[in-house]
Amino acid sequence: MTEPIIVFDHVSKTFNLHSNRSRSFQEALINLGRRQPRVHDDLHALRDVSFTVERGTTVGFIGPNGAGKSTLLKLIARILEPDAGKITVLGRVGALLELGAGFHPELSGRENIYLNASIMGLSRHEVDRRFDEIVAFSELGRFIDVPVKHYSSGMYVRLGFAVAVNIAPEILLVDEVLAVGDAAFQHKCTDRIAQMRREGVTIVWVSHDLGTVQTLCHQAIWFNEGRVAAHGEATDVVMAYLSHVAEQEEARAHLESASQAEQAKQTEQAVRNRWGTGKVRITDVKLCDGQGNPAVTFRTGEPLHIHLRYQVEERVAEPVFGLAIHHQSGTHICGPNTHFGGLEITEISGTGEVVYTVPALPLLEGAYTVSVSAHNRMDTEMFDYHDRLYPFRVYPGKSPERYGLMTLNGYWRLNED
Repeated sequence: MTEPIIVFDHVSKTFNLHSNRSRSFQEALINLGRRQPRVHDDLHALRDVSFTVERGTTVGFIGPNGAGKSTLLKLIARILEPDAGKITVLGRVGALLELGAGFHPELSGRENIYLNASIMGLSRHEVDRRFDEIVAFSELGRFIDVPVKHYSSGMYVRLGFAVAVNIAPEILLVDEVLAVGDAAFQHKCTDRIAQMRREGVTIVWVSHDLGTVQTLCHQAIWFNEGRVAAHGEATDVVMAYLSHVAEQEEARAHLESASQAEQAKQTEQAVRNRWGTGKVRITDVKLCDGQGNPAVTFRTGEPLHIHLRYQVEERVAEPVFGLAIHHQSGTHICGPNTHFGGLEITEISGTGEVVYTVPALPLLEGAYTVSVSAHNRMDTEMFDYHDRLYPFRVYPGKSPERYGLMTLNGYWRLNED
């Protein structure tokens, strides 16, 4: 039977922003002695938020900047108090939030370890027992008696994380601050978090690294404009969030393209990136999703259809239509054409269309461009070539892979002796 360890019950938090400061020294002189009205602007960081985190689970908080994720962590850590609702936290909390939070700049690393650990409820004897382990994990032995005001951002992270994970917390809160550390220390932290996860520590993680959330977290909660947009299995919530982001980007792209489509065809770039004899003209190119709808964003593993409309003035024998896909880095990924694909076209006249279908897109997250072409069978005459004129973006799909340009859709198995 699951046991709740963190419960948010209709929690709201509002920050009152106000401004009555003069914007310049001249304005301050002009307004000297005048009574200035205070301008209030309320920021609703959280709006009626309710959720439960079960003991021993790892939960990722995801969402855009300003969605309320960091405010939630501060409420769990009791750094902030809610304006409405009730928060229940049943366990010792170790927190790694904003850089240097809880550190006194004039105190040494040693003194800050004792100060932070005592705030978290440890006695001096308990800190003495864990001190060497904390210092060893932080790798700050040479600097442990130096005032932390002289520490770099990476050193702050090392010390803060070492304290947070070595006070035997029942709940560990981790904000995006880990991204400040170097790669080796990030791997060390990730390994330690995985160990704590296996040991049953409840971990709440704020991250924009959605691949890590899917890998490490049992569940995820997507926050949007201070509200819970989705809560459930990590992969399902991440996919819902990415779908939302893709829909927003596609809607924005369609608005831009709607007003610029005709103009773009006449731009200098389009002219410069298009050439050919004109015997066959590619008049329209559309990238479509699995439902046949034009799209500029796709997900790994989902269908992609590329439609090429053509027009010819006189009959053309044995034409070949092709395309190429390039990554934003410039890498040429593939170059299929109708001849390679076994579609032999005897001749064409008037207008028509060819379609290239990718049943399950193998490309990983990133930005890409499509080139299209029409040429003769011997590839000695280029009728029409559009060089990288059709951009699109790929977001992660069900594939958990994160590195490289594409997935091989393979699988692993273990053969034990």
